[in-house]
Amino acid sequence: MSDRDLLEGKKILIVDDEPDVLDVLEEMLDMCQVVRASTFEEASRLMESQDFDMAILDIMGVDGYRLLNIAKRRRITAVMLTANALSPDNLVKSIKGGADSYIPKEEMAGITTFLTDILKSQHRGESTWEPWQKSLASSYFAKKWGGAWKERNREFWKNFKAGKADKGP
Repeated sequence: MSDRDLLEGKKILIVDDEPDVLDVLEEMLDMCQVVRASTFEEASRLMESQDFDMAILDIMGVDGYRLLNIAKRRRITAVMLTANALSPDNLVKSIKGGADSYIPKEEMAGITTFLTDILKSQHRGESTWEPWQKSLASSYFAKKWGGAWKERNREFWKNFKAGKADKGP
């Protein structure tokens, strides 16, 4: 089954204050039922009134962490997509807030793969962070932040790897 097939018909909320990012995501996710929002207010209203399979949330500009709280309460799979909040601290905050993944905007071209990896992990009853650790944590983030990027939060990452990290509600 292809990535497109796994995503076929999924209802996905995409939230970003940059119209071009919304346009690109909508085009890449053309196999899905995509709903767009460009403000916190619009996104929160949509999440409270409709059911979604997934939400892709920008962090900056739309108060992504407050939206993450709503998504988790509504049991919506949440993916944090960011450029300006790209840091080890924001990654940890996303995990602790209950996000299912954390993707840099410059890796957005792989969004269908990232989303299908999450769906496959959920189907197997595994952590949605497993494929992320294999694809982005070991290569992208090590290059971006240096080999010792986990040192500042060493205890968190030790527990996270063991599956014991505080990952939200």
